[in-house]
Amino acid sequence: MNRLMYGFLVVLTTFLMGSTFAIGKIGLAYASPLLLASLRFIIAGIVMALAVKISKRPHPKSSRQWLQIAVVGFFQTAAVMGCIFVSLRTITSGESAILTFTNPLLVVLFGTVFMRAKYRLMQWLGVLLGFLGVFITMGGELTAEKGTFLGIMSAVAWAFATLLIKKWGGQLDTWVLTAYQMLFGGFFLLIASFFFEHPVIQLTIASAGILAWLAFMGSIVQFAGWFYLLQTGDPGKTSAFLFLAPFFGVLSGWILLGEKLHFYILAGGALIFAGIFLVNWQNDFSSKRK
Repeated sequence: MNRLMYGFLVVLTTFLMGSTFAIGKIGLAYASPLLLASLRFIIAGIVMALAVKISKRPHPKSSRQWLQIAVVGFFQTAAVMGCIFVSLRTITSGESAILTFTNPLLVVLFGTVFMRAKYRLMQWLGVLLGFLGVFITMGGELTAEKGTFLGIMSAVAWAFATLLIKKWGGQLDTWVLTAYQMLFGGFFLLIASFFFEHPVIQLTIASAGILAWLAFMGSIVQFAGWFYLLQTGDPGKTSAFLFLAPFFGVLSGWILLGEKLHFYILAGGALIFAGIFLVNWQNDFSSKRK
């Protein structure tokens, strides 16, 4: 994949990731969080499952591969998105986005511990600098809200999912993996909705439009593009670009929800972009293994 296409997919997917927070928060006016998240991914999963079936994409040949897809769906869709949507009840969409996208640092940490990946000192410095930028973007403090904890947990789950996709994704068709992990995750969220909340939804033109955007642009396009990036590059380095997504999240919250945009967000942004540059120093997209 050439640099132009790589850059386009990075910007597109991170924009969709970031803006989804604000649109999801708007959707909470019409539905309970876990139910809204479940419908988003069940719809997206069904549409994509039909598409990959009709196009005769190669499906898993063993129950083990189906189990792997289900595990990815649990972490990437159910755990990450469940935490995000519930967090939006108590913190802003921008704060939720910033916390969720701290996962690149966790990817490097978990990759080092669990996958024996080795990263250069410059990459570690870049990720740490990006994390410092996120901290500054948050205003130098984390509020003790329930949503804060859930935002952090979404980052942890996403980091695990990133490494699992890199480990198993090469043996699976990208579109098939995308379709069924969303479908599995959507059903996990639906079950969780009946256990952990009182599921409710108001069907209006506005809520239908929000759900359609979340399912198609915010799910199908976003996940397919992101999974493709993970499979063709190093998970730690590709995930470092996720630091772009909080800015789209903050800007979307500012534009759509009137959330405050403070000067320290710009200062934090400068550090985040510097961190991305250091992580990608010398354009080395491969991680070395012991």
